[in-house]
Amino acid sequence: MEPQPSKKIAIIGGGAAGFFTALTLKEKNPQTQIALFEKRNDWLTKVKISGGGRCNVTHFCFDPEELSKKYPRGAKELRAAFYKWQPSDMIEWFSDRNISLKNEADGRMFPITDDSQTIIDCFMEEAEGSQINLRKGFGIENFFLEEAGSFSLKIEDSETESFDALCLTTGSLKGSLLEHSIKKLGHSIEPLAPSLFAFNVNDKRLKSLAGISVPSAEVWIDSKHSLQSGPLLITHRGMSGPAILKLSAWEARNLQNKGYHFDFYVNWLADETEGSIKEQFDRNRDSQGKKTIKNTPLLKLPKRLWESLVEYSKISAETTWAQLSKDLEQTLINEIVSGHYKAQGKTTNKDEFVTCGGVHRKDINFKTMESKYVPNLFFAGECIDIDGITGGFNFQAAWTTGRLAGTAMAQI
Repeated sequence: MEPQPSKKIAIIGGGAAGFFTALTLKEKNPQTQIALFEKRNDWLTKVKISGGGRCNVTHFCFDPEELSKKYPRGAKELRAAFYKWQPSDMIEWFSDRNISLKNEADGRMFPITDDSQTIIDCFMEEAEGSQINLRKGFGIENFFLEEAGSFSLKIEDSETESFDALCLTTGSLKGSLLEHSIKKLGHSIEPLAPSLFAFNVNDKRLKSLAGISVPSAEVWIDSKHSLQSGPLLITHRGMSGPAILKLSAWEARNLQNKGYHFDFYVNWLADETEGSIKEQFDRNRDSQGKKTIKNTPLLKLPKRLWESLVEYSKISAETTWAQLSKDLEQTLINEIVSGHYKAQGKTTNKDEFVTCGGVHRKDINFKTMESKYVPNLFFAGECIDIDGITGGFNFQAAWTTGRLAGTAMAQI
């Protein structure tokens, strides 16, 4: 019996999902001929700049149920997928290649070198050692399904090439010719919306407070059903930090529909209740009655933020705790636990440029990441309508979907 010719498989997109799909495929079936295409002149660009150049590889969460709750879109599908490949598997994969990861207090995990180049070098060495055909600077204009079931790829400034299977691991598909090719095959694509962004806020309460942060805040829009919590940072443009970024992710489509002009609310002391704050006010009246309110910051609030909230509540700089009226007390408490702010736009958070939207999840078999309509067409990473909050969750989705796609393609 003659040996079967090795399969030719194309992977479009040289980012995290593309590389891990290719490496998994080569690991599971070394005979496969793999071409990894990237239209840019650099590989793994998001890996390079993520986490401030340290690369937030994944998150220290090993319970698929809990892990899946970190995804505003895709939680249900990823829950089952995480039982097959999750952060603990990723940690072990890197460990087998002599790369150690460390977890920080908030659960984010980084290479122990604190250098994203460590991850990039690992992937590049693995790919080159596996003889994966790395084709940098080759954009794919479109692709066609041939009668025999193979795929013809039209490569920029080059001839058409044929492959037995195809995996899309691009980022955004919106407006590209690839989007047209996918739709022609029966797939629907959810419209894109930015996720993980800071709020632009022009408010006198925040003037000259850039750089001030609180460790535990709550933020919400309209009603508390949207409430998110975590550290909050005041910036030159408004507000950022994990609490804001999480809210932007969960409310991505809602805020896009509002044109990024919306009202929102801030509780600066999430670890306290209105009642406990009121008790602190009463204690200050009794024990510090002669001290001015402006010069006696409450609990964990930074001094300058406290002074700003006191002034905004129309409490004069000379007012003492003994002189504080019940009406002004309630005004100040309201400012602390449910301050009303207006956002007038958004700002991308440093290296975070995640979008929701992409190939509809219902069109994909999440056991294999294969199209439900077209055999041997696969998807992985951000081109799917999946996105996570900040903290390494988006990379984990790329690793997991890439692992499943690579494993399934090895069986073709």
